[in-house]
Formats: sequence, structure tokens, C-alpha cells
Amino acid sequence: MYEVRVEADFAAAHFLKDYHGKCENLHGHNYKVYAHVQGNKLDEGGMLLDFTELKAALRKTCSLLDHKNLNDFDYFKQNPSAERIATFIAENIIQDIPSLKKNDTGNAYLYAVDVFETDTSRARYIL
Repeated sequence: MYEVRVEADFAAAHFLKDYHGKCENLHGHNYKVYAHVQGNKLDEGGMLLDFTELKAALRKTCSLLDHKNLNDFDYFKQNPSAERIATFIAENIIQDIPSLKKNDTGNAYLYAVDVFETDTSRARYIL
């Protein structure tokens, strides 16, 4: 099994409507995002997946969120948790690179997306 990972970042504001504590107030994060791809088969060039292709898809998705109030996105249902952000990013990467949808062929597939709100707080969505 092989795995590759790329990373990107974005800055955004949010609040958690159904949370009771300081995070129910509007605040922001400098998010760091990792996208993980796994698979058993390498291409003729010896690569699981071209880093450039994966980085482009991840950066495109992060640019949608950058310098936005995440509560303005219907997708998050007024609760843009790190978990929901990770799911959003994963779905958008697969939309951009449909071949990364999980499969039984051993080909490269998007395995997980990590979203860090801080250096010590991460949510992971495993597909």
C-alpha cells in the first residue's frame, strides 16, 4: 500500500450555532488541510498520483473557503465544524478528480482529509 499527502491552508471565520461555549461566538482560524491518497498500484512513472494534480484540487477547494464566514455556506447548516469542513473538502476533491473515488481496483483513491483548526486540534474525515 502506498500513500501520498499534500497540504494547503486557508483563513476563515465561523461560529457554531448549536454549541454552548466560546465557539458559539464568531471567531477565526488559520486552517491547515491535508489530503491523503492511498492505493496499491503505481503508474508507469512509479507514482501513485501526480502531486501537482492533487495539490491543484485541494487548493481550488480551499480557495472557496478562504477569507469567508463559513456560516454563509448552506452546506454547513450553520455549524461549520472541522468535521464538516473536512467532508466538504473531500467531496470537492472527488468532484475535481473523479478517479479518486474509493474503489476495489487498487488504484489511487482519496483516503482521508485532515482539517487542523490549530496545531493541536484536528478533525479527520475517512472516506
